[in-house]
Amino acid sequence: MKENEISFYIRKCIFSVYNELGPGLLEKVYENVLVQELQNNGLTVKITGSHEDKI
Repeated sequence: MKENEISFYIRKCIFSVYNELGPGLLEKVYENVLVQELQNNGLTVKITGSHEDKI
């Protein structure tokens, strides 16, 4: 998969998750759903530590 195609799927998934869930949820909720959406679209996702872990 080329970079432009990967970028397209990432943006598509972000908009899809936001449009489905709407505003106002915790960041972790969006992150979990986005990971599932990306994986459903054939992308491999590696989760790293968040900035909250370092506070």
